[in-house]
Amino acid sequence: MFGLCAREHFHGHTYVCTVTVSGDVDPLTGMVIDLARLDRVLNAEVRDRFDHRNINLEVAEFAEGKRIPTSEELAKFIFERVQAGIGGTVRVVEVTVAEDDTMSASYRAD
Repeated sequence: MFGLCAREHFHGHTYVCTVTVSGDVDPLTGMVIDLARLDRVLNAEVRDRFDHRNINLEVAEFAEGKRIPTSEELAKFIFERVQAGIGGTVRVVEVTVAEDDTMSASYRAD
């Protein structure tokens, strides 16, 4: 079903993840969200969780019998985790996970 990606000893990608947020611009800061705060959430929910990891073995939510680590599922999972991390005043609008320059999947808010 997954072609070359269905390897007995797994396979790897160097993903690029793009997170788009939306909200009201704070008149004092000129920002929708403090970028340091957003970076902390991205570090905790994306980089620390996925960077240099075997997603199938080292990320509990994608372990055997749970989510399948497709780009689509990764985008949805990251969307949910980042939204929870930044709270309700700013909305995550879209998360895109790209496997390379020609293949990506996006998850958008309903």
